Amino acid sequence: MTTDVSAPHPDGAATATAASDSRYAWRVFSVTTLGVILTAVNSSTLDVALPAVSRHFDATPSQASWILLSYMLVTTVLILAFGRLADLMGRRLLYIAGLAVFTVASFGCGFAPNADALIALRALQAVGAASVITNTTAMLVDAFPPRMLGLGLGMNVTAISASQVAGPLVGGAMVTWFGWRAVFLFNVPTGMIGVVWGLIVLRRIPPPVDRERFDVLSSVVSLLALGGVVLALSEGGARHWTNPLVLVAGAVAVVTLPLFVWMQRVRRDPLIDLSLLLTRVRAASYFCSLAANAARFAVVLVVSLFLQAADGLNAFEAGLRVMPTALGMMLASPLSGRLIGRYGSRLLAQLGISLCALAVLLLALTLAPSAPVLLVCGELLLLGVGSGLFLPANTNSIMWGVPIHRRGVANGIRSMLQNTGTVVGTAMSLALATTLLGPDEKRAAYAGTLGRLGGGDLWNFVDGCRMALYALFALCLVAIVFARLRQPADADDAN
Repeated sequence: MTTDVSAPHPDGAATATAASDSRYAWRVFSVTTLGVILTAVNSSTLDVALPAVSRHFDATPSQASWILLSYMLVTTVLILAFGRLADLMGRRLLYIAGLAVFTVASFGCGFAPNADALIALRALQAVGAASVITNTTAMLVDAFPPRMLGLGLGMNVTAISASQVAGPLVGGAMVTWFGWRAVFLFNVPTGMIGVVWGLIVLRRIPPPVDRERFDVLSSVVSLLALGGVVLALSEGGARHWTNPLVLVAGAVAVVTLPLFVWMQRVRRDPLIDLSLLLTRVRAASYFCSLAANAARFAVVLVVSLFLQAADGLNAFEAGLRVMPTALGMMLASPLSGRLIGRYGSRLLAQLGISLCALAVLLLALTLAPSAPVLLVCGELLLLGVGSGLFLPANTNSIMWGVPIHRRGVANGIRSMLQNTGTVVGTAMSLALATTLLGPDEKRAAYAGTLGRLGGGDLWNFVDGCRMALYALFALCLVAIVFARLRQPADADDAN
């Protein structure tokens, strides 16, 4: 019996289709990696560049903190809105437009004439970043077949981690040798390449036929809620916790947060699809992400600021010291992506966040002027390994089983909560780290010159940084609780 080799074979056709899908998935990954490089490097370079920027503009403590917080706040608020818009309008358009806006704003940041202008341009930069961040994971979920999704998400975290490894080193080197403006101008050529490559590679996915409306009112209320939280935390440390601005901001947050939740239940086309929170695994994973990210990101910022303000390191030296966190993530995240199918995301997420908690506690106990380099680097490496194990597993639990036209908003909720954790953790940590200092000492701490003052001021700063780390450790414990609330029998946790 002979076989007609010229006839199409079903198995061969299926293999060819799978190969074609795999090739396209990795091409999409190459596009999203460029976006990851832009956003991740931009965030991590500012961790070490903030003192240089503060010194250049002679920034007040409030201005120095808002150079970071303006970007984080706008990104956090718009991520949710852009996730919804991506489902309605298409992810390709928003992603490419976001890259373009980010690139133009980065050019503007590089030539900012004063601190207030830089804060405004950082907010514009955040508009583009929100569009990129919102669509990255959703595009990967669209492109990767289910059998490869864990690997794709793990490699995405690896790309983020590699960018964060490069960020402090590249940023510190540029600040030390070329000045702080080079940190922003570095983004321009990468952004231009990303826009062109995205136009070439990304396919158009048609939006749903049954068009829904965009909830503008909910977007405004979410801005008031998150803005109130961040303003109260950041200005509470810079001014005083009883300052009228702080009290008003806190009151706005208390009123608008429950209002936002109620609106999402009664609006016809809400900004958040609350049905995505009905699955216990997904709901617990969402809030676990919020608490974990608040701790993970803020730890690196606190340690970097401490090394420059208390130990007198320059930006490049501080970048070298905090590099182990991103290095640990880069090593552990692909391993987590491969192990998800074997052990399930629940176990890996719990292990990862537990290692993060241990690392933060050790830092809180041992951080001091002239602390042993290997000790601090080892603790930061442990933090990175824990984060690398946690992030792909937790993201997989959130995105698994989400319908294609809800992936934008599902990832938008994840990114919004993750960034909410980042901005709240940052605002809280900066407030606690400087809460025992006077106005002049706070300015010196942000400028990286506090170590020159010495004496009680220096040890007040040490105590403040330890307070911040203990608070971040408490957030890790909250994340562990949410991780244990997940039910392993759910389908979401099976992969």
